[in-house]
Amino acid sequence: MSRIGKKPIEIPSGVTIDVKDNLVTVKGPKGEDSQLVSKNLKLEQNDNELNVIASENPTKIENQEHGLFRSLIANMVLGVTEGYQKTLQIEGTGYRAQKQGKTLVMNLGFSHQVKMDDPEGIEVEVPNDRTIIVKGTNKQLVGQYAANIRRWRKPEPYKGKGIRYEGEHIRRKVGKTGK
Repeated sequence: MSRIGKKPIEIPSGVTIDVKDNLVTVKGPKGEDSQLVSKNLKLEQNDNELNVIASENPTKIENQEHGLFRSLIANMVLGVTEGYQKTLQIEGTGYRAQKQGKTLVMNLGFSHQVKMDDPEGIEVEVPNDRTIIVKGTNKQLVGQYAANIRRWRKPEPYKGKGIRYEGEHIRRKVGKTGK
C-alpha cells in the first residue's frame, strides 16, 4: 500500500467533490477542476474527507497509481480553495514585460517583442516591468505556463541575465581573464 495513498483528503467547507464513472470533479470558491481516475481505485467520500482505496493485493503499478491519484485530487482541492501562483523575475538591461489585455508582451533582447496569450484558466499579472505572476487553480497548468515563459530567456551563468523563478539561485561563473 502506498503511504501517500492511504492518507485521507480533507474537504474544506465550500468545496464539493462529485465522483461519477471514475471522473472526479472538484468545485470550490476559485473555480472547478476535474481528473479521470484509474479504474483500479475506488473512492469513498465521508462527511468531510475523501479516501482513495486500492485493491487488497495491489501490483506495483496499482500501488503507484494509488499515491499519484491521491496527490492529484488533493492538489485539485487546494487549487479550488487557495489557488496556485508562480512568480518570475526578469534580469537584464532592456528586458521588461507588460500586459496588453489578455496578452503578455515581453522585450527580451530579440529584434521583436515576444507575445504570449493567456491560456484558459490561467491569469497573468505584471505588477512592475520586471515581475510576472502566473496564477490559476490547476497546479500543472500554472507550472507549465511559467516554464514556457522562462524558456524564452533562461538565466545565463556569466551575467545572470534572463527570466528566473523567484528565489531561484543561479550559479555564477567567472568570465575570461586578460593576459
